[in-house]
Amino acid sequence: MTYNDPQLLQTLQVVIETLGTFAFAISGIRHAAAKKFDWFGGYVCGFAVAIGGGTIRDVMLGVSPFWTTDIRYLFFTTLALALAIISRKLLKKLDNAWFVFDTLGLAFFTIAGLQKTLSLGHPFWLAIVMGCITGVAGGIIRDILLNNVPVIFHKEIYAIASVAGGLLYWGMWYLDINITITAIATFLLICIIRFVAVYYHVTLPALHDEL
Repeated sequence: MTYNDPQLLQTLQVVIETLGTFAFAISGIRHAAAKKFDWFGGYVCGFAVAIGGGTIRDVMLGVSPFWTTDIRYLFFTTLALALAIISRKLLKKLDNAWFVFDTLGLAFFTIAGLQKTLSLGHPFWLAIVMGCITGVAGGIIRDILLNNVPVIFHKEIYAIASVAGGLLYWGMWYLDINITITAIATFLLICIIRFVAVYYHVTLPALHDEL
């Protein structure tokens, strides 16, 4: 597939990274609130989650980190903090709110990583790797800041959902399906895998110390 409309791809990339930034920032701030962080600590945690994966991806690809060229990502993290403070009682009642936002962030940033890597002319296998890194690295940084075991290292299906989304994107790309439809389908698949896996307690086998 060739991207016949570079402007459409650029617009889609910005929209997806913006939504991913907001979703991951909410997730990070909600986790920080559970640890009784102050407002600044919550902002730092939310921002680190929101830009962590994309920053690692861009550095590895040899380009300027996406948030350093556009102030809107700082703005949306601030907006996420304000929303979390204003809606703290509602978020407290919604105990699974962090999981929903974390899943949305994973899906958005996986797609952003795929598209950016491909737009730079890299092969698809690398795009899938970078999509996964973009999606999961922010969560790893969040959990390290909060002194938790990163979700990716649990039995819970997390990175596998990102990889599955990347493979679907690859298949639809190969079939020359519209880029917007491809992005929507990839987003839905990642979310469905995460939601179904958690709801039905689908996990990967655990390693045992006798191995």
